Amino acid sequence: MKTTFDLENLDCANCAAKMEAAVQKLDGIASARVSFLTQKMTLETDAVLSDDLLKKVVKICRRIEPDCKIKL
Repeated sequence: MKTTFDLENLDCANCAAKMEAAVQKLDGIASARVSFLTQKMTLETDAVLSDDLLKKVVKICRRIEPDCKIKL
């Protein structure tokens, strides 16, 4: 299942790449794509994206780019 989220205040392409790499390592995430240019994150999962998995994604993103917000 593919889900796309808008990002707010993603300030650098390097941070986007770090987020993408870290989120892809999570169990349950088949692929992740973070675009600095479009300010979007696309997650592909085998099943419906659970709240627990989404919380882990948000935590990773906050750790890498504290000002970045995922619009849920």
